[in-house]
Amino acid sequence: MENSFAKYKCCEGSPKWEQANKRENQIYSRNNDIRTEFERDYTRLLHCEAYRRLKHKTQVFYAPHNDHICTRMEHVSHVASVSSTIAKYLGLNEQLTNAIALGHDIGHAPFGHHGEDCLNGLLEQKEGVNAPKKFWHERNSLFFADYIETLQDPNGVQQPLNLTYGVRDGLICHCGEIDQQGIKPREEAIDLYSIKRPGIVQPFTWEGCVVKLADKIAYLGRDIEDARAYHILDMTSYRMLREIVGSTLGFEKKGARALRSGKAVNTTVLINDLIVDLCQQSSPEKGLCFSDEYFKFILELKKFNFSQIYNHWRLGEFAIYSENIIRTIYRTLVKSHPYAQNGRIALVLRSFPRLCSTFEDWLIKHTCYRPFIPEKHDFVDKKQILRYNTQPVFDINDFDSFQKCIIEYISGMTDQFAIQVYEEIISF
Repeated sequence: MENSFAKYKCCEGSPKWEQANKRENQIYSRNNDIRTEFERDYTRLLHCEAYRRLKHKTQVFYAPHNDHICTRMEHVSHVASVSSTIAKYLGLNEQLTNAIALGHDIGHAPFGHHGEDCLNGLLEQKEGVNAPKKFWHERNSLFFADYIETLQDPNGVQQPLNLTYGVRDGLICHCGEIDQQGIKPREEAIDLYSIKRPGIVQPFTWEGCVVKLADKIAYLGRDIEDARAYHILDMTSYRMLREIVGSTLGFEKKGARALRSGKAVNTTVLINDLIVDLCQQSSPEKGLCFSDEYFKFILELKKFNFSQIYNHWRLGEFAIYSENIIRTIYRTLVKSHPYAQNGRIALVLRSFPRLCSTFEDWLIKHTCYRPFIPEKHDFVDKKQILRYNTQPVFDINDFDSFQKCIIEYISGMTDQFAIQVYEEIISF
């Protein structure tokens, strides 16, 4: 019902307000700032470089040349739109949902979930196949927000984002891959880095829970629309879609005809109907949930997407290609470890100027690396010149830390940049 969650809104006076607004380190203030802390988080994420790169990162289809195919940035916009609509109707804090939604995928790897699995596999090599997942994008979004991304303060010094706890919590707890009904926020504030697996800990706020479900609502129909544009779906697939609508919602149910309009599920109708159903079915007592019919519809639609889209042979072929790209870049950079320790990265990577310059800049910003300039016979302290007010994140003298440094560097790449660097490596 409308405004049924208003008394649980994360706002001044609510039990979780102080903790949700808390920052690990305070950021500068302005005498004329009219924004709330969550609005400041929204704009800090909007201006960070990791967000900008989302426009060239995979949602489902790798490095698309078609401008109308959904990329990670468009997906983030969909999630923000869906979560804002739900939060407004239920009486929750739209500013908080908007900030979480905008930043929830800043830690995503190139080439979508397959890229994520590749990076996780590289980290698991020394741990064994049964080790807990080492790289997952929800945690990496938090890591990028806390340690990697910076913004200039009014004095021109690069400072960490220092987001509020409520937003940081939403980033790591947003996993929409696990299907759950009756989602409710947890009561206690915890060390967010104590969360070891995606999806096992619920968000701290109702707003975070909204984004978690909005993530699922946003991608289901859009992935089908893009698959249709690429002619991935055949007539058998369209028959399967009609059967899913009929068996879960009923052909005569209001909205069912529109859902299956044309040859495929109509994205805008699907998103609208899932939002409406969620808002009608949810309550503080039951939690955020869908009706039994729509929940079954979601489960069947996810199965369809996996069998007919995500496991399509063309995506499988590109997955092989993208894995080779990531592993080649990783192996190339691992070889540079001894040169990184003595400030001579340019010596070993001189044949790959694009890779060399960006990786060296990464090391300068996030480690104690200092490049050696032969003509000056000296080590130049670029970190002081660039005025980064940050502590080293990685230790280049420790090989495990250096490997982690490489993984994070690759995770920040766009699809196109990773392909360009790969071609630079393999070309003679």
